[in-house]
Amino acid sequence: MRVLVTGGAGFIGSHLVDHLMGRGEEVRVLDNLSAGSLDNLGRWMDDPRFDFVRGDLLNPVETGDAVEGCDVVYHLAANPEVRISKASPEDHFRQNIEATYNLLEALRRRGDAEVLVFTSSSTVYGEAAVLPTPEEYAPLKPISLYGAAKLAAEALASAYASMYGFRCVIYRMANVVGPRCSHGVIYDFVAKLRRNPRELEVLGDGTQSKSYLYVDDCIEGMVLGAERAEERVEILNIGSEDRVDVKTIARIVIEEMGLKGVEIRLTGGVDGGRGWKGDVKLMQLDMSRLRSFGWRPRLGSAEAVRATAKALVRKGDPLNRI
Repeated sequence: MRVLVTGGAGFIGSHLVDHLMGRGEEVRVLDNLSAGSLDNLGRWMDDPRFDFVRGDLLNPVETGDAVEGCDVVYHLAANPEVRISKASPEDHFRQNIEATYNLLEALRRRGDAEVLVFTSSSTVYGEAAVLPTPEEYAPLKPISLYGAAKLAAEALASAYASMYGFRCVIYRMANVVGPRCSHGVIYDFVAKLRRNPRELEVLGDGTQSKSYLYVDDCIEGMVLGAERAEERVEILNIGSEDRVDVKTIARIVIEEMGLKGVEIRLTGGVDGGRGWKGDVKLMQLDMSRLRSFGWRPRLGSAEAVRATAKALVRKGDPLNRI
């Protein structure tokens, strides 16, 4: 089986490549390297079962060439930034919606893929009134441009799968963490503390509480769900079975860095203590559907945070070498 992984040089994508190569698949990666790194794929570059294509989903020709001959497509390439200061509305439209449209058009015109796996986000639920939140929760009211873009891409993927005869598995993901992560709260805390080990600025009021999933658990769940889902379009939540607040994350990172006497300075945040506009304060997903396939995460949220902090600290300065 030949598998295409878009965004395969990135954090989650490279771990997925490791898993697929480790079980004997032929893997092609399409990545423009705007956020990913070839270092994440170094162990596979000379393997005859591996093919790296430096290309961009915003280029329809490159996208079409990449999908040819692939049986399964994992679509992970995206702009993952929720904060509007780091990604504009145009960024989200082009890199999350237009890029997904180009991939779907390539599958329609030139692809032989039987399955598309799309990594969406828990942010499509917005401020859910039900926690843990099941896949059937409605109405979906994203409060960030990132969440809106992911929801739009979900709709496109669902329609293309239904009209053009391939299966689509959509994962609404919690915060995925682990080695090679290059953004997010743990990464930011390590970077801040390396710059100033006496004080840690925490955006918001510190009570934001969310689910964190370790990347190894994430990959196992994604692959298992893709194999066992039977519906034409299957939507699956994937996350840990608990959540952890930002102040606890700060304390864990400080402990793992071996620091003492650090002042945790809360900014107070916006809109009732959020870290930024569009920040969902409380998030935990109901994974009953994916668990029914036989999957369960090994690590809870706090354990995943601690394991990630250990990995980032071991790698050294996160601004340069993570």
